[in-house]
Amino acid sequence: MKERLFSGAKTPLWRRSVKPFIFIAIGVIIAFPIFSITYYTTVRTSTPQFCAICHEIQPAYDTWKTSTHVNNPQGFVADCMDCHLPAPHDTFDFFFAKTAHGIRDVVVHFLQEEYDRQKNREKAYASFKNEQCQKCHRNILYIPNKRGAMLAHRDVVYAKPGYEKRCVDCHRDLVHNPTPLYRYKQYQDSYRGLGL
Repeated sequence: MKERLFSGAKTPLWRRSVKPFIFIAIGVIIAFPIFSITYYTTVRTSTPQFCAICHEIQPAYDTWKTSTHVNNPQGFVADCMDCHLPAPHDTFDFFFAKTAHGIRDVVVHFLQEEYDRQKNREKAYASFKNEQCQKCHRNILYIPNKRGAMLAHRDVVYAKPGYEKRCVDCHRDLVHNPTPLYRYKQYQDSYRGLGL
């Protein structure tokens, strides 16, 4: 063996590449199902219908379905993840927050005697960051025919130090409000006339 190493004889390329190829193949065979299961689980647990499995969340789901975050002329739907979790492009923060929320919800479901909806609503509002709203509402500085809204939004986007505001300071009760009908943004004036 020593003579072979020093004699200048080399192991054929195909023999040297067999072991790495086997390790790569085993890695792909193991990693692909794990990735697929993880991805499927993430997608499946990111739907409003999944959130509504817990009876504590069912009223929030019902009021979300009737809100303008679902029913609007643009046809856009903002679901639970859009408002309650960081942006998915912040992968680590997104998965950490998703996991933490999920664990907390399961613990509350099984250990808490009574679910305090108002207390949890206040906690949710306290945790909202403007970036969560601006994931969808990106063009808030250029709203045609709404100069007042443009100026108000500019004070939020480009806030002076000490004058910071959050979107939910003004837009607090948009989504989770009990209503007897589905609310469409384009018919808001009609609802006011009906006293709703």
